[in-house]
Amino acid sequence: MKKSDITILARQLRRNSTPSEMKLWEVLRNKKFEGLKFYRQRPIIYGYQGKYLFFIADFYCAEKSLVIELDGEIHNFTREYDQQRDLIIQSHGLKVLRIRNDELKNIEHVLQKIKKII
Repeated sequence: MKKSDITILARQLRRNSTPSEMKLWEVLRNKKFEGLKFYRQRPIIYGYQGKYLFFIADFYCAEKSLVIELDGEIHNFTREYDQQRDLIIQSHGLKVLRIRNDELKNIEHVLQKIKKII
């Protein structure tokens, strides 16, 4: 997959955001949270054995080297994959914070979790 294809995929994901993503995005966008710039559906591209591989992070803050992943019901069945993905992301010097969708019922708690990791 070419880098331009990855960018197109990320744009499609932004247009089809989940309600949970939209809820968190409302408090992170436009530097509303701690004055930090967050990106939504941000590709993380890395090389492996001469190929480009990628993940698309739900939210990414370059200033704090932080990836935030929102986990819905499907993640109950993808734990091993998620753990491998987290290890790869961390190997690139990034922190990963996973937030379950149901945690967003208490947005203040979520924001405290983010503050703690940054």
